[in-house]
Amino acid sequence: ITAEEAPRLKPFIALAENLGKFAGQLTETSVKAIEVVYAGGVSKLNTRPMTASAVAGVLRPMLAEVNIVNAPMIAKERGVAIAETFRDDAENFESVVRLRIVTERQDRSVSGALFGQTPRIVEIKGVEMEASFAPNMLYVSNADKPGFIGALGQTLGAANVNIATFNLGRSAPGADAIALLAVDDKVTDDVLAKVAALPNVKQAKALRF
Repeated sequence: ITAEEAPRLKPFIALAENLGKFAGQLTETSVKAIEVVYAGGVSKLNTRPMTASAVAGVLRPMLAEVNIVNAPMIAKERGVAIAETFRDDAENFESVVRLRIVTERQDRSVSGALFGQTPRIVEIKGVEMEASFAPNMLYVSNADKPGFIGALGQTLGAANVNIATFNLGRSAPGADAIALLAVDDKVTDDVLAKVAALPNVKQAKALRF
């Protein structure tokens, strides 16, 4: 990274790393492939450090020694295919970074954009939503049924978990929904088990950034 590039690249590197951390913490089986899609203005920048940061973020939950320098090499050694795709149009944003992870069982994506200089999520598994990254977060995927939001809030409140932000998205009415919450403290395994046991919950994960 040159001195001239650094100010422009830094927020995108942070975005890519956070998208990688998000995907890595939700991945439960071996990663087979990682694709980073750069759309809009970001596609014209030096994307190598962004891709390395995204790969490091994905692999770090499984391999603590991974960093931005050695991530591409470690991915190659583990047989993880890395691909970059470039698109001129970012639709509703000036620039979007989309991370796609292929595992033994799943093919999932998460997209992010910069709001000013701040990285934010704008899409998860095809579900549009906007959410800032926070040190402690809770991810819940569920069937979109009446009463779920109240039940989730009640469960967290009873466990003395304070919610800072609560972001929701769904693919269609009554279909798959996603809740992404920022909370004040780390979500304990006990609280996570209670959330996972709620009716209509498909996956519940505590995330850290």
